Amino acid sequence: MTKLPVLSYREVLRALQRAGWVVVRQRGSHIRLEKATPRGIRRLTVPAHTPLKRSTLAAVLKASGLSLEEFLELL
Repeated sequence: MTKLPVLSYREVLRALQRAGWVVVRQRGSHIRLEKATPRGIRRLTVPAHTPLKRSTLAAVLKASGLSLEEFLELL
């Protein structure tokens, strides 16, 4: 099992955008993303923190539905 990397929020956003997520809005230090799926619109919030904690990155990956391997390929 590969350990989660320490990344900035910009790197995480760039990878999520490559996966089809679209930045909808930002309010303070929280950035809202959306992605249209056959089941409806999925929403995801990424905090604008540098660096992102590994636990926060794990929660973002779980909410996005991406595996760690898929996410690392998108970086």
